[in-house]
Amino acid sequence: MLYRLDLVLKPVEGALVRVIGMTERRGFAPRAINGGPDANDGRWRLQLVVDGGRPAETLKRQLQKVYDCESVEIVPVEGVPATAEAAP
Repeated sequence: MLYRLDLVLKPVEGALVRVIGMTERRGFAPRAINGGPDANDGRWRLQLVVDGGRPAETLKRQLQKVYDCESVEIVPVEGVPATAEAAP
């Protein structure tokens, strides 16, 4: 099942690498990343689409432990097959 994670990260070196690494180590496959810095506060607002057979709550709890991650919200992606999302 596909999930979209809406994340807010501190703008520090390596933050994105730590988030993606944690995602892969927990058995989820990143399928798409979108986002950038917020003009108001400079934090990075990202949307990370992941595919995995495990509950997304597991990944959310682990990402909340990453020091650079300030918030995580889960949004289920409905009606999109996993293979279509991975296509360029």
